[in-house]
Amino acid sequence: MTYSIPNKTLDFLKKLEKNNNRDWFNENKAEFKEVEMQTKACYNSLFELLKTHDDVDKLKIFRIYRDVRFSKNKLPYKTHFGGSFHRKKPELRGGYYLHIAPNNESFIATGFWEPNKDDLYRIRKEFEMDDSEIRKIVSNKSFKNIWGEFVGDELKTAPRDFDKDHPAIDLIRKKQYIFTKKYTDKEVLSDTFLEDVNKSFKAIRPFFNYMSDVLTTNLNGESII
Repeated sequence: MTYSIPNKTLDFLKKLEKNNNRDWFNENKAEFKEVEMQTKACYNSLFELLKTHDDVDKLKIFRIYRDVRFSKNKLPYKTHFGGSFHRKKPELRGGYYLHIAPNNESFIATGFWEPNKDDLYRIRKEFEMDDSEIRKIVSNKSFKNIWGEFVGDELKTAPRDFDKDHPAIDLIRKKQYIFTKKYTDKEVLSDTFLEDVNKSFKAIRPFFNYMSDVLTTNLNGESII
């Protein structure tokens, strides 16, 4: 059974935006618990859909409570729901994320948020050696229609030990390799929302297959796992 995001989810988050304090939240805790339960059911439904075409082994739904210890923003609650879907490591790399927020700010994201130092270096060396395959994947028309272009942080110049004039420097200087897709509130509340999210995540597979191959081999193509 595939669930739909309930209207109550966005309605509650809108009210929370206007009343982001502990007194209001505690007074409306019962409503939050109901919304949380229904929304978690949707995340679990998407988890089951993903498992029909990918080896995902873990779903993490993030708590509504913010950690304000080291933040200038002292508001105690997040005004969105977020959940990540973990692919089976070490063979499979990359991950999926679903962000539910009101005011047309929902989105999905996929790719590599924080590649560790060794993985980032390996990716950059692959692009330095041959960037033709990755460019073919991300420039595919059907792929681009869903995911658009790479987003994420990047250096202003070349990383150390890389040529700033290399033809693939636009890829090499990236620190993250992420794709995102935005959704309106109307789309989020539609009966087909989770199916569309699943279809979009499925379309990222050529990119994941390529990156997984890169990150599980050395530059000679020999397995390192």
